[in-house]
Order: sequence, then C-alpha cells, then structure tokens
Amino acid sequence: MRLVKQLGAVLVVAVPGSIAVQALHAWGHSFGLTLVVGVAIAALMVGMYRWVVRRTEHRSPAEVARAGASPALARGVTVGMLIFTAVIGIIAVLGGYRVDGWGSPAAAVGFLGLTAVVVASEELIFRGIVQRLLEERVGTWIALVVTAALFGAVHLVNPHATLWGAFAVAIEAGGMLGAAYVATRSLWQPMGLHFGWNFAVGGVFGTEVSGNEASKGLLDGATSGSTLLTGGAFGPEGSIVAVLACSIITVALLRLAHQRGHIVRRRDVRPATTPTSAAPATATV
Repeated sequence: MRLVKQLGAVLVVAVPGSIAVQALHAWGHSFGLTLVVGVAIAALMVGMYRWVVRRTEHRSPAEVARAGASPALARGVTVGMLIFTAVIGIIAVLGGYRVDGWGSPAAAVGFLGLTAVVVASEELIFRGIVQRLLEERVGTWIALVVTAALFGAVHLVNPHATLWGAFAVAIEAGGMLGAAYVATRSLWQPMGLHFGWNFAVGGVFGTEVSGNEASKGLLDGATSGSTLLTGGAFGPEGSIVAVLACSIITVALLRLAHQRGHIVRRRDVRPATTPTSAAPATATV
C-alpha cells in the first residue's frame, strides 16, 4: 500500500503538471514562463513526495533532505552534461553529428522547465518509490534490474521507439541513475545527472530526446549516418556510444556503492528494514 499511496500522491502533481508545461513549451510564446512553471511544479512534486513518505513511513525522507541538495544537484548536472558532451563528441568525430549553426537560446530556456518536470517525476517515481521500496524486499541487485527494465519499457511508447532504444534507455538511465542513487542514497544525485544529460541532449546540442522531436537548443545540430552510431530517429540515446559510456559509469558507481557498504543483499533483507535511511543523503559521488 505504501507503493500505491506514494505513486498516487506524486502522480497527482506529475500528470497535470507535465501536461501544462508541455503545452506551454509547445505554445512557444513565453519560454521564461515555461521555465518558472516547470521549476515550480518540480518543487511541488518533491514536496508531495516528502509529505507522503512522512505519512506512510513515519520518517523524515533523508533521500530528499534539503541539506546538501544544491551542491549535489550541481555536481550531478555538471557530470551529466559532461558525459553526454563526451558521447556526442565521439559521435561527431566518427561523422555522425554536425552543427549547422546557432539554435534558439530562448527555446533552450523553455526546455529547462520542461526537463525539470520530466526529471523530477521520473526520478521520484522510479528511483525514489519503485526502486527504493523494491530494494527493501528483494535487495539492491534485483531492484536495480527490475527498475531499469521498467524504465526502458515505458519509453516504448515514445515516438520512433524501438526495442533497442528501450534497452539503451534501460542501461543508460535505468542503470546509471539507479546506481547513482545506490552510491549516494540521495535522489539529488540521479536528478542532477538526469537533468544535465537531458538538457545537453535537447537544450544544448539540439538532438532528439528518447525519440521525441529534436528541440531548438543552443546549437542547431543534426545526426546522420549509421543508426548504430547515431541512434537514428530515436536520437543519440540509441547510440552504441551512449550505451557503452553509461555502462562504464554505472559500473564505477556500483563499485563506489559497494565500497561504501550501500549494497543491500537479498539475504540481509528484513521485513521491517528501510535501507535508504541507513546512509546519509549528503554522500557524494
């Protein structure tokens, strides 16, 4: 019932909030308003998550503690942007990406608001609720695999989705972001990584985001060539380069989680345990 109640509470904000921000962004007349509304809705979702966790688990949700939130988010955003910049750089060197000129800084601002809502909803739902509660019952490894698979599966409804694209997202986002949560026991780190990655994909380099139409980013970019290299219509997230890069990061994060003693093994699971409260939320990657 905790799963149902927590999902319901977050979705009450996430669903209408996402619809509103997408409509504002598509309207295209006030990208600043899209940013403000998007950030406000993302903050409201975090607040709703805090409230429902307190009500259903009778604890303070350390995974979204205010202390250390800003630096954790900043680190995550920086690392996420750097990872995708390295990915698109490799694709460009291999002839799969080019820049045709400048894009639209105003549209990139609006994309910030849209990204904030997407990231907050997906991280709170998949890492904060599903992965965390599964981990209490079956341990870290099974929870990570199941959550990653679910995350990839929901992207099958995206435009231009393919089984390969869903698998790529499961590895890149489901695996890497789930591992970031396990390593730090904080949702701020995966939120930051996710935000930095998505904004770099659409807001900076102007390419497709998980099959969605390319946004007008800071750069007017385009991919061409082998689908294995570029991801085709699904975008660079379907590229083998992105899969390999994020797999390496995932392994590194899981090694860090092991060193910190954050791995919950199935044999150690107890019905009444709450593993996420055992480690400080301010741990850093």
